[in-house]
Formats: sequence, C-alpha cells, structure tokens
Amino acid sequence: MSFVAGSLAGALVMGGVSIVPQIRIRLIVPLLQIYHGFSNLVQTRTAQHRADIHILSERIANASTTIPSPPPASVRITHHPLTSLIQSKWNDEVAGLFGTAWRWEQRAVEFGKKVLYGGDS
Repeated sequence: MSFVAGSLAGALVMGGVSIVPQIRIRLIVPLLQIYHGFSNLVQTRTAQHRADIHILSERIANASTTIPSPPPASVRITHHPLTSLIQSKWNDEVAGLFGTAWRWEQRAVEFGKKVLYGGDS
C-alpha cells in the first residue's frame, strides 16, 4: 500500500497537481524569470570575455619584438662649462683645506714629539 501511495503522491507532484495551483504558479514564474535572466547574463558575459581574450591574444601575437629603450646616459648628460668651472674651483679649495689640515696635523705631531722626547726626533 505504501508503494502505491508513494507512487501516486510522486505522480501528482511531478504532474503539477497541487492543492492551490495559483500559489504554485506565482512562486515558480518569478524563479524561472530569475533563472533565465541569470542565464542570459552569464552567456553575454562569457561571449564578451571570449571576444576580449581573442583581441588580447591577437595583440600579443602581433606585437613588435623591438622594445624602445631610453638613450644611453652618455647622450643624456649635458655639459655646462660654467658649472664645471665652479665645481672644479670648489674641489680645488676643499682639497687645499684638507691639505692644510693634514700639514698642521703633521706639525702638531712633530711638536709633540719634541716636547715629550726633547730635541729632534
């Protein structure tokens, strides 16, 4: 008996027989509309992605093999005579100051040796 009752209930549900058919239709129609809308959205997006990937793959395949590079540094460096003269003079003055400081240090060392050890060392 349970087999017959279960089969009959399954047939009624699958056949669309329900107690209140209008409620069933009101529930199913919006769900079908949502499903079809989502399905169409997925199909259009997939088609657009395919087209975009095709365009990008063609751009990669047809890209030029030469990559433009910046000019070498020797070309980009500009020489300014006045700036070079000022830098040269500055470097000479700083070198002179260090030379003078080194000579004073040597004299101080010699003076210290004379004071500590007496006479010429």
